[in-house]
Amino acid sequence: MRMVQAIIRPEKLDDVKKSLEEGGFIPMTIIEVKGRGEQKGITLEYRGTKMEVDLLPKVKIELVIKDQEVGKVIGIIRASARTGKVGDGKMFVIPIEKMMRVRTDEEWT
Repeated sequence: MRMVQAIIRPEKLDDVKKSLEEGGFIPMTIIEVKGRGEQKGITLEYRGTKMEVDLLPKVKIELVIKDQEVGKVIGIIRASARTGKVGDGKMFVIPIEKMMRVRTDEEWT
């Protein structure tokens, strides 16, 4: 099993969620996060004053899936989260040793 973590733009969340659901990937965890990439934030102008915004709002999606589904999930997220601009996000794939369901004590390895 693998965990796919995707950090994306908040405005792309609905598109990514819908695409994942259409692909058969329903269970996911969604976390609101803040971060910055290589651009080190952005400069905004508010009432004539320039402001440096160091940390930008992002959304982190986590899915635990079978090893053979990783490529499909990555493809779905790439296609539905991409705007082509700096700050589209990052994805990480992490091995999972074991998963347990709290309610029923089921285990998967």
